[in-house]
Amino acid sequence: MLLWPLRGWAARALRCFGPGSRGSPASGPGPRRVQRRAWPPDKEQEKEKKSVVLTEPVSKWRNVRGHNPLGLMYHDASRWGLTLQTYVQLTMLDRHTRPQVSSVRLMERSIHSARYIFVENLYRSGKMPEVDYVVLSEWFDWILRNMDVSVDLIVYLRTNPETCYQRLKKRCREEEKVIPLEYLEAIHHLHEEWLIKGSLFPMAAPVLRSLQRHNKQAGRRDGRPGELHVP
Repeated sequence: MLLWPLRGWAARALRCFGPGSRGSPASGPGPRRVQRRAWPPDKEQEKEKKSVVLTEPVSKWRNVRGHNPLGLMYHDASRWGLTLQTYVQLTMLDRHTRPQVSSVRLMERSIHSARYIFVENLYRSGKMPEVDYVVLSEWFDWILRNMDVSVDLIVYLRTNPETCYQRLKKRCREEEKVIPLEYLEAIHHLHEEWLIKGSLFPMAAPVLRSLQRHNKQAGRRDGRPGELHVP
């Protein structure tokens, strides 16, 4: 699973910020380069205790007391977009506010990417009425003002939409069978606007950009950490 080796990258990148950033989460999402070093075998167990990965809570989005808002949204985004994104915001808030039990916590997505990418895409594509968009934005802004949902680092796995589409088909989730390539292209464009160009919304933290490539000969995905950029 790609998230596990990212823990080491995130931990090394976080050390660039000094003691003030220890014990805070990284989201995964003048330049400084991140030095890469291998963990010695006898340190592997110690590393496991110092980091934790919180994966995307898809199982919750697929079953809310017997209802599947994720599937409903993909089949009729105009009707169910607000329903899903309200629940996504709640579940991501739960992830952010859990007690910190390790030095490094790596989250797959965050409350920031939920608002800046997926809610924004629904609105821009005309599938979310302005009143729904404004209500979700008001909730999000209140959370930012009144709760600590900060992150120390965003790890951006920069992958082209075509590769994502092939992985999506191979993953074969029932709800995702109706997703077209155009949807992934729109999501990719928003990520580029936010995390590369910095022209969409304020970046919640410095961004570690990792270029993801598929090694056809070896039959595996190669992740290569890039530069650490501070907004």
